[in-house]
Amino acid sequence: MGGVTAVAVHQQQSTGRRRRTELAAFLRSRRARVTPADVGMPPGLRRRTPGLRREEVAQLSGVGVTWYTWLEQGRPINASAQVLDAIARTLRLDGAEREHLYQLAEVPRTPDPQAEADGISAEIQGILDALDPLPAVVYNSRYDLIGANAAYGDLFDVGTMSRYRRFNVLWILFTVSRDACPLVYPEAELPVMVATLRSAYGRHVGEPVWETFIADLAAASPYFAELWTGGNVTQPGPRVKTFRHDVVGQIRMTSVSLSVNGMPECRIVVYTPSDEESKERAAVLRSLR
Repeated sequence: MGGVTAVAVHQQQSTGRRRRTELAAFLRSRRARVTPADVGMPPGLRRRTPGLRREEVAQLSGVGVTWYTWLEQGRPINASAQVLDAIARTLRLDGAEREHLYQLAEVPRTPDPQAEADGISAEIQGILDALDPLPAVVYNSRYDLIGANAAYGDLFDVGTMSRYRRFNVLWILFTVSRDACPLVYPEAELPVMVATLRSAYGRHVGEPVWETFIADLAAASPYFAELWTGGNVTQPGPRVKTFRHDVVGQIRMTSVSLSVNGMPECRIVVYTPSDEESKERAAVLRSLR
């Protein structure tokens, strides 16, 4: 047992070293592309590279030169979110680069609430609409519903869902009565969804938006709290789910998740009828629009 633990510790240390090495290279590459003129500084004499010097980045970011040098050398030092924000501004990082910086530094980042509220682009909505008659939806990694097509609305009654405290699928599924739950077998599906949530949570530990969501849902649903305490993790994958609908009865759907470029940690989930009976019932739903 001790040997297994030693191997795990060694692997963790090795991963940490690789991450710090990548962080150091990333910072150097971003520093090299920012000129003194970009930040309102004179070019100076005897400048060997067109980019900023380490001491200039440290000065502009309000951190110590030695500390920043160690960071760029890949030494095992801690960085706060506030310091990384300052460095990101100095190096003029865009959204993807800033996210990459936080991941390499292993620092939780509080997402921009406004960015989450912007929803999906017209292009992504067009893809969802083109998938009709298959129900399709965009979820983020917290199961917030970001966008959907009409077929998804037929299946899940989006108008009713929107009256809940959060337009979040987990919140709805864990706070409705069993009779009102659209899942026929919640005891099989909800643990998988919570395990998927926990897998994503590893990238957001300590972020206020995530911590508040989890605490609130645990307070509202003892069942969620029990599953969350279990600590299981899994990744999104194809599953056959059985849904109930007040008009057509049960519909069995296979769900498939697709990643979305430009929307980190978001996925398009497409539902396909898994048998002929479900296909016929889905067609009846469309005819009721």
